[in-house]
Amino acid sequence: MTSAEPVPPTLPVVRTVAGHPGGRAWLDRLPRLIGESAERWGLTVGAPFAGGSCSWVAPARRADGSGFVLKVSWPHREAAGEGEALRLWDGRGCVRLYEHDPERYALLLERCLPGTGLGDDGRLSAEERLVAGAGVLRELWEVPVPPDAALDRMAEVTAGWADTAEERMARLAPPGFDPALVALGVRLLRELPGTAAREVVVHGDLNPGNVLAAQRREWLAIDAKPMVGDPLYDPWPLIEQIDAPFGRPGPRPVVAARCALVADALGEDVRRLQAWAVARRVESALWAVAVPGDAEAGAAMMRQVRVLADLAGL
Repeated sequence: MTSAEPVPPTLPVVRTVAGHPGGRAWLDRLPRLIGESAERWGLTVGAPFAGGSCSWVAPARRADGSGFVLKVSWPHREAAGEGEALRLWDGRGCVRLYEHDPERYALLLERCLPGTGLGDDGRLSAEERLVAGAGVLRELWEVPVPPDAALDRMAEVTAGWADTAEERMARLAPPGFDPALVALGVRLLRELPGTAAREVVVHGDLNPGNVLAAQRREWLAIDAKPMVGDPLYDPWPLIEQIDAPFGRPGPRPVVAARCALVADALGEDVRRLQAWAVARRVESALWAVAVPGDAEAGAAMMRQVRVLADLAGL
């Protein structure tokens, strides 16, 4: 272990997890979990990385000098399947998994160097970064899904989100939320998983910060929140967050062009991609007004939903 303070109070995971039931108790246990993982896997652990809202992540080395990343996650549903998905992908499109301790939610992972996020790579245009991210998704999706995969089914997860979104809309009636658009998003959350042409292990959160420059491959995915279901659930965070298309005046043509670009790179239907964007954005908007309590952010998301629904012909 390192002699430095393993869990400084400035880490995002400390601020995030402390507000959840049982979060303080887990944070109190975290130094012990880190130490136990380091001892079990023969690691010297460095100072933690600054990112990560629901996990503690740090560089680590073994006595032979080999470098890794140690990740210890706050136990929650989205983190439970990460080790299983990494095992199935086996380094194809993602970091390699070397060790997995499900009881401690601990993973020993391949380290990406230089580790630049896809969204921060100034060498590439927005379009080139979108195509690169789509290439990572294609590689992840090519891995067969075994019948006994210990992963959540997308249909069950998104049906639960639909129920929660309906409850929040009825309880909060937030300003700027068109009830018809919310109803559309809720319906899509329930219907889209059951109409998929195929099912894959989806990454679940392929935003540009979760695609890192590496040595083994140009780009590798990290921090999966995996499920088994419709692959077109995956692309929206990539499109939304690379070069902030909704931050431009008159964003509709830019969003349309980027959706088309990614759909073409994936060989998939752009309308279905946009329908999933509608579903995910409605869920996010109602989460924003209910959990952080940010009415302005939620209303801004619903304006984006209107653009996406129009593009999808919904």
